Amino acid sequence: MSEKVEKKEKNKLDIVQFLVSNALIILIISSAIFVGLQNPRFFSMANIKNLLANTSVRMVIALGISGVLIMRNNDLSAGRQVGLAGCICATLLQRMDYAGKVYPNMEPMNMWLVCILVMIGFAVTIGLINGLVVSKLHVPAFIGTYGMQTIVYGIALIYTGAQPIGGLIPEYTDWAAGSFMGIQLIPNLAIVTLIVMVFMWFLYNHTPYGKKMYAIGGNPDAAEVSGINTTRMTIASYMIAAALFALAGFMLGAKAGGTSSNLANGYELFAIAGCTIGGVSVNGGTGKVSGILMGVLVFEILKIEMTFLGIDTAWTYIVQGIVIVVAIALDIRKYIAKK
Repeated sequence: MSEKVEKKEKNKLDIVQFLVSNALIILIISSAIFVGLQNPRFFSMANIKNLLANTSVRMVIALGISGVLIMRNNDLSAGRQVGLAGCICATLLQRMDYAGKVYPNMEPMNMWLVCILVMIGFAVTIGLINGLVVSKLHVPAFIGTYGMQTIVYGIALIYTGAQPIGGLIPEYTDWAAGSFMGIQLIPNLAIVTLIVMVFMWFLYNHTPYGKKMYAIGGNPDAAEVSGINTTRMTIASYMIAAALFALAGFMLGAKAGGTSSNLANGYELFAIAGCTIGGVSVNGGTGKVSGILMGVLVFEILKIEMTFLGIDTAWTYIVQGIVIVVAIALDIRKYIAKK
C-alpha cells in the first residue's frame, strides 16, 4: 500500500516539476491559443510565414551561442557580430547604379560566395580571438566577449561611416522574401535554418565534438583529467558560433533589405534567453536543438501576440525583459535542485 502511495506522490512531483520547468512555454502556447480565438488572422498563412522567417534568423544565432553556453561560457558579442557581418555582406552586394555604393567600381559578388567567405572570415578572426581570450588568457567569458562586443561595434561604425547601407541587388533581397519551391508557407530563410539545425543536431549528438562538449559542460575539471583538450574545444565552440553569427547577418541583411551598424543590436540576450527557455542551462552540460527551437519560438510568438493585442511596443520590451529574468531564474532553480 505504501509503495502505491509513494508512487502516486512521485508522479505528482514529476507533474509539478514538469509544469514549473516548462511554465513559460505552457503560458505562451496558452496565450497564443487565446489570441488566435480573439483574432483569426493570428493563425493566417501570412502570419505563420512571418513567424517562421523571424524565427529562422534568431534560431541561427541561438544555435551559435548554444554550444558556448553548454560549455559554461557565454558570448555577449553575438549581436554585434551579426550586425557587422550583415554590413560587410551588404557592401559586397550593392547594385552598380546605386548612388551611395560603398565600393563604386566593384561589381556585386556572388551572394553565396560572399556568405561563405564572411562566415570563414568571422570564424577565423572574431571566433578565434574570443576563444583564445577565454581559454588562454582566462578572462571570464562575460567580460571578454563584452569587450569584443564593443570592439566589433566600433569596427562596424568605422566600416559603414555610421551610415545605413542600401541598394542591395534583387537576387539577394528577393531570395530572402521568397518561398521554397513556391510553397508560401515555407520561406527560403527557414530552409537555411533547417539545414543548420540538422548539422548542429548531428554535431552535438553523433560526433566526438558533441560528446566532449557535453562532458566539459558537465564537469570541466573531470573532462580535462580524462584527456579532453578543453582549450581547443573552447576555441572551436567560439569559431563555430562566429560562423553562424555571420550566416545570421547574411540572412538578416537580405530580410531587412538594408543594413546599418545597429543591425541585430541586443539579439544575443534574446538568443541566450531562447536557449535557456529551451533547456540549455547557463550552468552548462545540457541542451538540445529541438529545445532551442521551442525557446526561440516562444519569444517570437510573444512579440506577435502583443502586436495582435494592440499593446504598445514599449511594453513589448518590458515583457521580454521579464521573460528573460524569469527564464534564467527557472534555470538556476533547476540547477540548485539537482545539487
